[in-house]
Amino acid sequence: MANTVKAIAESINIMGNRSGGAMKERKPGPVVEMAKEETGAGASYLDLNIGPARKDGTELMPWVVEAVQNEVDTPLCLDTTNTDAMAAGFAVVKNKDVAIMNSISAQPERMEKLIPVAAEAGCNVIALLWGPDGMPRDSNERAAMSVDLMMALMEAGIPNEKMLFDPIATPITLGADQIASGLEFLSMLSEIAPGAGSTVGLSNVSNGVADHLRKYLDRTYLIMLMKHDISTAIVNSYDDELMAICRGERQEHVDMVHAMMDGNDPDPSTLSGVAMEHYKTYKALSGQTVFSESWLEL
Repeated sequence: MANTVKAIAESINIMGNRSGGAMKERKPGPVVEMAKEETGAGASYLDLNIGPARKDGTELMPWVVEAVQNEVDTPLCLDTTNTDAMAAGFAVVKNKDVAIMNSISAQPERMEKLIPVAAEAGCNVIALLWGPDGMPRDSNERAAMSVDLMMALMEAGIPNEKMLFDPIATPITLGADQIASGLEFLSMLSEIAPGAGSTVGLSNVSNGVADHLRKYLDRTYLIMLMKHDISTAIVNSYDDELMAICRGERQEHVDMVHAMMDGNDPDPSTLSGVAMEHYKTYKALSGQTVFSESWLEL
């Protein structure tokens, strides 16, 4: 059976070219257009990201939610670091039980503020493995943090099935160690939190890389995550090839990368085109070759 991943479309973002200005000026047109495009591309959820929105978050988040849900039925994923804005957004979400809260990190103030909101809404929760000291150093720290988050969510009555653990994708420009740690954590997740799902902000892996190259990293990284049964991913739904991978339509490439992850490399002289792109990109993402922006030409 083909692996599939539910896509959480990432493009409705306060930093986006089309959506940012529209959100700031409260012009629903471009935001609604994008919601329809992302839905048409096959997104399972629409991420509505207003960032920190310190000034007007409690007014902006409900505005975006209502603008989008009045026009499309795709479940929403509310994304902000502003806890008051998150609560205000969930107050107006229609289908709370299928919506996602992005995110509750392992930081006491965020847990205190948002766990009751999530419990009341009955929504899904992205449990972000980011603690009081920031980024976990390895898979064991991720595991410890995930247990803390899971226990706190369970105490509030949120079942494992509503949790999506995010091990945090780090840019390949910082090296491959953290990418490996995140994958290792995902391989442990079914034992740590049976029934729980997983997610990752896919494009973080290609942050800081030239725009025209980012898609290659995102696509191969998604396939690597699929080896450990990633259930959802926050993705660029405008990348048709990436969405095809999410739908399980590139099984031959998935099989090849997964075989490489098991130590069974194909003969590179037999590869060309997209297969060769995945081959070279996997070598870079796994730390077997040193990453540089010319990795596809080497």
